[in-house]
Amino acid sequence: MRPIRTPRRVAQQGFTLLEIMVVVVIIGLLAAIVVPNFIGQLDTAAKNRAKQDIRGIETALNLFRLDNFKYPSTADGLQALVSNPGEASAPNWKQQLPRLPLDPWNKPYQYAYPGQHGEFDVFTFGADGQEGGEGVNADIGNWEF
Repeated sequence: MRPIRTPRRVAQQGFTLLEIMVVVVIIGLLAAIVVPNFIGQLDTAAKNRAKQDIRGIETALNLFRLDNFKYPSTADGLQALVSNPGEASAPNWKQQLPRLPLDPWNKPYQYAYPGQHGEFDVFTFGADGQEGGEGVNADIGNWEF
């Protein structure tokens, strides 16, 4: 009968510090490349959503005009699309929107009739909530498209 030989050293399982450091560096490099591109897409998505909301509000305003032969006054505002502003302002009023959307920065859309850029203006002041600005802080209005 043969004697059973046990190995002198049992192989240890696991990762070395060098292997872990290489993986951490690779993840860091990927994050440095991907994150700035992703953040830029968030700003683009917010601007596109604002443009789509404004187009929807424009459509509702045009339907309001077809029913009442005029656009809501600046005083009545966009609220006239959701709730009846009164017989004098809207004799044939119908609800055009279930609710007024907020812009992507959780601020209400602005409305002016008559508008400075067209028959009426529907716009948002952008991320900063103030007139003017550049990039994500720029005003977005129906006169842009």
